[in-house]
Amino acid sequence: MQTVRLELGNARTYSIHIGRGLLEDAALYAPWVGAGQVAVVSNRIVAPLYLERVEHALARAGARVVSVLVEDGEQAKSWRTLDRVIEALLAARCGRDTLLVALGGGVVGDLAGFAAAVYQRGIAFLQLPTTLLAQVDSSVGGKTAINHALGKNMIGAFHQPCAVVADVSTLDTLPERELGAGLAEVIKHGLILDRSFVEWLEANIDRLRARAPEALEYAVRRCCELKAQVVAADEREAGPRAILNFGHTFGHAIELGLGYGEWLHGEAVAAGMVMAAELSSRAAGLPRAEVTRVRALVERAGLPVRGPAIEGARLLQLMQGDKKAAAGTLRFVLLEAVGRASLHSGVALQLVAESIAAAAA
Repeated sequence: MQTVRLELGNARTYSIHIGRGLLEDAALYAPWVGAGQVAVVSNRIVAPLYLERVEHALARAGARVVSVLVEDGEQAKSWRTLDRVIEALLAARCGRDTLLVALGGGVVGDLAGFAAAVYQRGIAFLQLPTTLLAQVDSSVGGKTAINHALGKNMIGAFHQPCAVVADVSTLDTLPERELGAGLAEVIKHGLILDRSFVEWLEANIDRLRARAPEALEYAVRRCCELKAQVVAADEREAGPRAILNFGHTFGHAIELGLGYGEWLHGEAVAAGMVMAAELSSRAAGLPRAEVTRVRALVERAGLPVRGPAIEGARLLQLMQGDKKAAAGTLRFVLLEAVGRASLHSGVALQLVAESIAAAAA
């Protein structure tokens, strides 16, 4: 097992544990069981694979366990599903000393984390991410949310987990498409923060797609290290943390335009990163050779490099409602070079439209 610390300089500092077979390690749960009441939120795809193992490990750690199952997919990040989770906690008489455990991918983590943030004004929660995307990105950093019909992740809270346990053996059962979606976030971390990691990805992307255990463990650990550094410096996204949204302004608009669930989040981000690279060339001086490099790596990961059949004008309209807009002005994370990114506002919409069109060519 390898451990990455996310240092917040206070009691909210926590560990991210990475390894194989960790879901069944009762010792990892014991420090957080507290008075013994634990609620596990999972979905109907993940639960048959891992829920029983987690329940047994929690029981060995001294917990009384209640489980709540939700539907799979982005549509589960809704008021209706949140209400079901809250109702289950109330029915089980879960108090403020309850530990809520999120067992699943990014949707489960976002939903369960938000439930933990608002239930009885906040309870502790533990992340058990079972997808690559969740292990390298969404389980780390304390962002929790549900969606609204007018925008993705519009209703949420910052609520840090007490720990993250990333059992990479769960990636053995991950559908190919879900693995690819996670690779989009892996690539993102390198593009914005670590040029040498991008070089490693270019040399090892085929091994990652083949699920070579040591390659996956290294990628998860490196992404967690990179994200932990950014979050530690800017926990609530007042400034530098916004660079983690590279490709997401375009990607969220794609998800909204298609309807949540048509494309996976990572697939939308992948196409969004290509659009953002094109915009980086036009507005931040990224050399054209680097744009080609970004596109080639995304394509080698088996991810879409072109957006879906949504008109550029419609995509621009959808982007106007993005929560990352400041005072009504869109903000974009752009690459100055591979491995170095910065936040830009006031980018000419004509350049944005040109970038969308260029990415579709």
